[in-house]
Amino acid sequence: MTTLGTASASPGEMDIGRLPVGEARDGSEVGLPVAVINGRRDGKTLFVQAVSDGDELNGLGVIRRLVPQLDPEEIAGELLIVGIANYYGFLVGEHRNPIDDTKLNRTFPGDDSGTASERIADAIFGAVTRADLALDLHQGSTSCMINETRVRCGTRHRLHRDCLELAKVFGCGYILDLKGPDGQLARAGPDEGVPTIDPELGGAVGWDETSIRKGVKGVFNVLYHYGFLDGEITTAPQTRASNFEQYGSPAGGLVSFESDLGDDVERGDTLFTITDPFGTVKAKITADSSGVLWRHRRLPQVATGEYVCSVGTNVDEY
Repeated sequence: MTTLGTASASPGEMDIGRLPVGEARDGSEVGLPVAVINGRRDGKTLFVQAVSDGDELNGLGVIRRLVPQLDPEEIAGELLIVGIANYYGFLVGEHRNPIDDTKLNRTFPGDDSGTASERIADAIFGAVTRADLALDLHQGSTSCMINETRVRCGTRHRLHRDCLELAKVFGCGYILDLKGPDGQLARAGPDEGVPTIDPELGGAVGWDETSIRKGVKGVFNVLYHYGFLDGEITTAPQTRASNFEQYGSPAGGLVSFESDLGDDVERGDTLFTITDPFGTVKAKITADSSGVLWRHRRLPQVATGEYVCSVGTNVDEY
């Protein structure tokens, strides 16, 4: 019997339920929606979660499409799935948890007597540490971003190679191999011996069909490669960046980009221009280094010093 919160499944079964994480302001119990898929045959355990950031919904789109396609009778091993991690943020469409104004993905491994976010992280992390592999599905919040997978444990970590392999198997096409901030699940998981990656499935707002399809394919790649399902995949080389350069606007106005997401840029290439409302160019911003246009803001209007775009640098093939 496999359980996660109130979900409980015998071999060959699936169940959905709630993972209790505390009480709301009216005293009612708050539980994260979870699913357990217990395969008929023995195998590894995969943890999957989405909506760690309350406005990043493509991962939930992946889970919504993935689970109905999985037959426990055909699976070897178990899947532990948290459909909505940042429950409070999801309800109001906000990136952070509004109860404690905290980014959930900075609070792992959590604290069972801490803030609201730390308690959520603690409950989730109890499931992560039962797994052999973990996927933390994100997207670029309200920015536009390429589909990429992040390895956040750092190059010196004992599980770095395992996390890189998991990212390559997921197969978004791009990998950001850069140590993440303290409290990220993709850092905390490897510290407990669980290879964990952070797929960033596109960006912008709401559902993005292309990114959701890529995420579903990525999870199935993992299920096949690691033996949860019978079958094989062929892994493809990934474009890997090991650093980021971020660019802000030197003036207020309207942004026009000179390249599309995923395009190669060379040092000195114009990344974007800033114009006034009547088309007069106020500034041209060029790349400090060669790399890949990785992410840019969604809306064209900017103030002086406001974020505009990011270039992935130190690029190679993995």
